[in-house]
Amino acid sequence: MDKSHDIDVLNTLIATTLDSVKGFREAADDSKVANHAQFFREMAEERGRVASDLQAHVRMHGGDPRTESSTAGALHRTWLNIREAITGGDEDAIIREVENGEDYIKGKFEAALRDEDLSPDCRAMLEQCMTSIRKGHDRASAMKHALAD
Repeated sequence: MDKSHDIDVLNTLIATTLDSVKGFREAADDSKVANHAQFFREMAEERGRVASDLQAHVRMHGGDPRTESSTAGALHRTWLNIREAITGGDEDAIIREVENGEDYIKGKFEAALRDEDLSPDCRAMLEQCMTSIRKGHDRASAMKHALAD
């Protein structure tokens, strides 16, 4: 069976996941609230593990895994940096941007799981990764909703 489609999908998700790692690290650096910064650091580590798992899966199928984030992610981080400068590191803005990033990565993984051309083993791998993706998304969403209270 030709694994090139799986490898392409996984490499796209690797780049997005590496974007997430960088975004969480930046959020941790910018956050002035200790428990927020701790959560952001934990999620950066967790997403790093997800990226490593995806990279290992690509290698297992004879592919060359991505090791860098995407151009779109770099553009998002640039926008985040601009916004941070404008807002002066406002904690609410940081959490909103983290939640936006979580919506994005969750959407990318969900779209990949809907891909009917994925092999069963690739789909199973992505379903395992969704545990981390949902955890980060749900926690960021809860943090954002807590701001409104």
